[in-house]
Amino acid sequence: MPAEIIDIHSRSTDGFLMSDIAQQIFDGLSKPSGHKQLPTMLLYDECGLKLYDDITMDAPEYYLFAAEEEILKTNTDDIVRAMHINTGISSDEVILELGAGALRKTSHILLGLSRLVEKSKSCGPITYYALDLEQRELERTLAEIARSDLGDKLAGKVETKGLWGTYDDGLKFIQDGGLLTHNITSILASAGEHKYTPMIDMTPPLSPVSLSSNASSPPYSDSSAFSTPEGSQSPLHIMFLGSSIGNFSREEGALFLRSLPLRPGSGDTLLMGLDHDNEKAVIEDAYNDPKGHTKRFILNGLRHAGRALGDENLVDENDWDYVNVYNVPERRHEAFLKSKYLQMLREPRAGKEFTFSKDELIKIEQSLKFSEEDMYSMFVKANLRPIQRWLDKKSQYSLWLLERPPFLFPLLSSPSQNDPSVRTTSKTPFGVPSRVEWYDLWASWDFITRNMIPHSMLFQKPIDLRHICLFYLGHIPTFLDIHLSNILQEPNTEPQEFKHIFERGIDPNVDDPSQCHTHSEVPLKDEDWPSHRSVLEFQDKVRARLMRLYDDIDAGRITLTHKIGRVLFITLEHEAMHAETLLYMLLQRAGSGTIPPPGFRTPNWPSLAIAWNETAYPETDTVTLGPATVVLGHDDNEDWDATPKDDIESHEFGWDNEHPRRAVHIREFRIEWRPVTNGEFYRYYNGVGRNQVRLPASWVEDDEGIKVRTLYGPVSMDVAQDWPVIAPYDILSTYATVKGGRLPTEAELSLFYKNFESGYEGGANVGFRNWHPVPATTGSKRNSGKGSNGGVWEWTSTVFESVEGFEPSKLYPGYSMDFFDGKHHVVLGGSYATIPRIAERKSFRNWYQRNYPYAWAGARIVYDV
Repeated sequence: MPAEIIDIHSRSTDGFLMSDIAQQIFDGLSKPSGHKQLPTMLLYDECGLKLYDDITMDAPEYYLFAAEEEILKTNTDDIVRAMHINTGISSDEVILELGAGALRKTSHILLGLSRLVEKSKSCGPITYYALDLEQRELERTLAEIARSDLGDKLAGKVETKGLWGTYDDGLKFIQDGGLLTHNITSILASAGEHKYTPMIDMTPPLSPVSLSSNASSPPYSDSSAFSTPEGSQSPLHIMFLGSSIGNFSREEGALFLRSLPLRPGSGDTLLMGLDHDNEKAVIEDAYNDPKGHTKRFILNGLRHAGRALGDENLVDENDWDYVNVYNVPERRHEAFLKSKYLQMLREPRAGKEFTFSKDELIKIEQSLKFSEEDMYSMFVKANLRPIQRWLDKKSQYSLWLLERPPFLFPLLSSPSQNDPSVRTTSKTPFGVPSRVEWYDLWASWDFITRNMIPHSMLFQKPIDLRHICLFYLGHIPTFLDIHLSNILQEPNTEPQEFKHIFERGIDPNVDDPSQCHTHSEVPLKDEDWPSHRSVLEFQDKVRARLMRLYDDIDAGRITLTHKIGRVLFITLEHEAMHAETLLYMLLQRAGSGTIPPPGFRTPNWPSLAIAWNETAYPETDTVTLGPATVVLGHDDNEDWDATPKDDIESHEFGWDNEHPRRAVHIREFRIEWRPVTNGEFYRYYNGVGRNQVRLPASWVEDDEGIKVRTLYGPVSMDVAQDWPVIAPYDILSTYATVKGGRLPTEAELSLFYKNFESGYEGGANVGFRNWHPVPATTGSKRNSGKGSNGGVWEWTSTVFESVEGFEPSKLYPGYSMDFFDGKHHVVLGGSYATIPRIAERKSFRNWYQRNYPYAWAGARIVYDV
């Protein structure tokens, strides 16, 4: 019995119809010389797909197919496990492949799924849909599956069906509920041919953050998100292989991925292949093999073009040649048809004549290649989070598993990308925060405080050196409310007594906790604290108050001064820093109270460990830098607040200890490419360091031995051995001395970061990209040494103290000055929970007590030359 193929063309107003492609051909050829083009879809008719098969089977230069097949053949079971690690497998789930995949590749995934179904035992068959614009190709592929041994292995486990239409047709069909049903055939039958009844409510889901009705509505909900009126749906898994996203422009590709109907935090996934920015010769050979398979494939597009215009023999392939070029700066391969001589083409229906000069080029295909920055930037723009990555042996190609997370921070280069209609308040990512930045921050804060802290922990202290959890839930809105009242000369939000309980937290001396700066006096008994509900209601009122301030600024009722801008900057970054503080407190209870981050895919630790252990190390342990003059800090004196000529929209704010800008000369030194790892420190701890240093608070020992803490619970040292170790300054400084080195100064580490840090847009592990450290990537030969330190702050030997020209903040005088005690050291960078605007501002200086055990800080070793 032939596989079911559903014609979905009629469900889209812009489906793939011959009249549509004819118009695209007409429009493309009407462009001036040097800009003419033909639609790429001309290449993928029935004949073109067979010619493409010839390329994949008989052109070894075309490495993309072989690399992706290698990854799938080697890692299929890991991939399907990672797809289902949170949700398990269910009989009503759907696997959708965009483009009918070549059976040689798709078979690996289908077999992996069938094995998973077989192991589950209670699960009936799941459904795989191949989406393609060529009906005959769908019929051929699905029939081939049925006739092959693969069909027998899939029987009763994976049903294979087809969707005939374009990407747009398919996505609209999904969003309208075409696939999200237990029995699509019966629904189609009851609705009539080519008709269907929408099965889902397309109303965007409510945000988990509830603002007062007086506040502007936050743009949390993604346009592609959807919900059902009948409860949760089974996951949707989309496959987009072959680096097909490279056929889009970079902006169009990100928008297309953003349009995919993947629900935030739902278990939906996207499996996508990406070709790397490999060497020019390698890429050009891949698209122009010596046997001429690619040339025949490209020239066949001319026959398809003639057929679309009404005469298959309209264009003579012998009049054209094929040329290709890889544009290295743009990381874009382009394929062209080249006119052999002056010639004219008459379009038969309208009689329009097109003239082509000798050697004129007509672009018919482009294929973007992706650097690390290209990949991570595209993921963020598409509102996608990488779960796991698989590489071929030559690292020429990647297969990524991605999800749409409950929240995501945008790129700093596009701070309002979550909602371009929202007015920004600054031309710099380090200026006055926009509404969108607050919404993004609140999404993360509420996610942590409402989803990861069980009610039973609200009145507990995860660590002795801090308050109970509930204090921080009240401290954040109270701090904001106090500053709003001061700047606006208005009363505090009710209940006003909150300012006495929640105004300021504690940071006691580790050696003598009785020594502590001025702080709020808090209740001693649980029953004397405000209720959790009253704190959340207070938070909503303060947030609404803040949004009214933005309303007044937008309406011109209040002028945005530097002082107001500084208050907004201080309060936003203060909340972001406390989110991280709360998390490193919660880490100490992970596995015994703290709830792992729901809606983010649980890491597939064994599979990740294999990939991490196979990652290539730098060719050398260290890199030599200096002598050099390094500029630290930036100029941002609060007295500038009274200077009208200073442009508020262009102003970069900073904390008082970042001012003033200063130059520091450093001598030549060697610095290790990567921070000290758990594995390195573990060997030291069990060797010469035995009984010399204490167990880091980031580790925990149980009956199975020493493990590394994560928010998902402790993991084995084998899993985390290549992560940067998190430990106090004293411990790591001692380790560095044993190794014959020392910890870097602030200037030395700043110079290293300037040269080799990839940043958030380049894939750095900050901004909740992961909820745990990962192995560092700096020192890679491929990317000129640029990479990430793995997602931790890094200690420096520089004592946190006043510098020449320092002036304490007038708005927050105790922020830095209270810690100029000789016991705190500067740390730089950012952890996996540091928001991008802090991690990316190179003047930002954090600090911790040198023996404070809980901060997410590691270190790398420096050697004097």
